[in-house]
Amino acid sequence: MWRVATVRAVRGCGAGGPRAASGAAAAQLRKRLESELEDIRGAGTWKTERVIASRQGPHLHLAGGGSGIINFCANNYLGLSSHPEVIRAGVETLENFGAGLSSVRFICGTQSIHKDLEVKIARFHQREDAILYASCFDANAGIFEALLTPEDAVLSDELNHASIIDGIRLCKANKYRYKHMDMQDLEAKLQEAQKHRLRLVATDGVFSMDGDIAPLQEICQLAQKYDALVFIDECHATGFLGPNGRGTDELLGVMDKVTIINSTLGKALGGAAGGYTTGPKPLIDLLRQRSRPYLFSNSLPPAVVGCASKALDLLMESNAIAQSMAAKTQRFRSKMTAAGFTISGKDHPICPVMLGDARLASVMAEDMLNRGIYVIGFSYPVVPKGKARIRVQISAVHSDEDIDRCVEAFTEVGRKHRALP
Repeated sequence: MWRVATVRAVRGCGAGGPRAASGAAAAQLRKRLESELEDIRGAGTWKTERVIASRQGPHLHLAGGGSGIINFCANNYLGLSSHPEVIRAGVETLENFGAGLSSVRFICGTQSIHKDLEVKIARFHQREDAILYASCFDANAGIFEALLTPEDAVLSDELNHASIIDGIRLCKANKYRYKHMDMQDLEAKLQEAQKHRLRLVATDGVFSMDGDIAPLQEICQLAQKYDALVFIDECHATGFLGPNGRGTDELLGVMDKVTIINSTLGKALGGAAGGYTTGPKPLIDLLRQRSRPYLFSNSLPPAVVGCASKALDLLMESNAIAQSMAAKTQRFRSKMTAAGFTISGKDHPICPVMLGDARLASVMAEDMLNRGIYVIGFSYPVVPKGKARIRVQISAVHSDEDIDRCVEAFTEVGRKHRALP
């Protein structure tokens, strides 16, 4: 009798659906949240997640019947997230090393594949050592607090990625923010920061919302003049910028002047997850001892490690994939400009189509999907108010026909919504 009642109780709990917390405080919270969500909808900045029913790639199937959709909004710059050799490497690593470590690295979560990948990353960037994280967000959250003290200073571009901003907030260093890519303002801030022991200039190599590339040559010259270090986040550069895809520092010829690089395995390098820091070995050793996201997060899953490792192998064997980006990026940018659109950034596969109005960006993105083109409208708080855009991202695996179809759809939708003359 007791067992039957227990089973009924358990089944009843499952059948009864979700339970909402009761009480005045819970009701007050729900009311406030619903009001805030309604404000987001009213402002036209509500973000809807489309559900993909296929692997990531230039062509997608969406849940609910959408098929043959051309994807122009993934960070899959080199198309490696669905490359057969990358997938095969992930499967083999999964079979040989398991699904996960169930532990952090320093307890019992370090496998030979983690160490091998760190060596490979350091070799790819031509640095002394590297350390893996669950994401580059974690890498950015973990480095500033471990490296900088109240005696030090960090100087950050005002448009740096949110993860850099959050990481800097966690540290106790003196904080300076310079105007976006403004070298006069950076120099003034460096002069002001001379009173501090160590000065670290932190910048994105490529700014993901605008597709513009940091003036690393000038930044490094100022850093040398004022005895500062340079840190760059290379998430939107690793794998395809520069002659061998090593990133912004290779592209601009300052690999020997950038001290620290943080980047991701979750974009061009396989597209799954994971991030890393690479730089001087003493710094990497310190991060293994003090970086909180590293010390208190589970090890990177073996399948992710296997995929990323194979992606790096492919890049180091040949630069053909990385070099294929330039012509396709130029094709899209030139055709869209000729059609009358304003495209932010320069010579980067991130191609923001500037529209200004948040609701316009959202409606145009939906109309683009109806024409078989998957793009997303970006608006506040992801970008500043009045700077809404549709961010298009070109991949090495897009065909010329894919790009031309995208431009044609943009032209039709732009005229329909009076975003074009």
